[in-house]
Amino acid sequence: MIIGIIAISKNLAIGRKGKLPWHYSADLRFFKQTTMGHAVVMGSTTWKSIGKQLPGRENIVVSRKKIRLPEGVRLVSSVDDVVEFDESFPKDVFIIGGAGVYESFADVIDRWIVTDIPETIEDADTFMPRSFLDEFEGEDVIELDDNLRVRILHRRRD
Repeated sequence: MIIGIIAISKNLAIGRKGKLPWHYSADLRFFKQTTMGHAVVMGSTTWKSIGKQLPGRENIVVSRKKIRLPEGVRLVSSVDDVVEFDESFPKDVFIIGGAGVYESFADVIDRWIVTDIPETIEDADTFMPRSFLDEFEGEDVIELDDNLRVRILHRRRD
């Protein structure tokens, strides 16, 4: 299954200067616990901002450019490459950003895991479109420490 996982502020911000514009330990713990043992897919900018392979996960970077990656990190050039990977991978594939990658994968994401950040980030420079969850409906809500709420949504099957 292909799952989008994201933390998003009240004003739909997801980034500032290539980084998360907040720090919530509960969200980081939840992200690690949720994605551990699965695959994580990111764009090259997100890869650079993380700066290293996420341990215990299959790391995949989507880029049309040839970039140098450490051994064990897979480079793919398209959404189709990831969909093909997902078909043979026995666990879930998590799309972890950034904005362009989320947009590219919008039609193939089956489920979203959305951490609501209880802040408005005035100086953010990266946002999600207001409509990104229009084709999804709520499945569950998880309360985390730090007053964070995680919504799990699945694609409507009309």
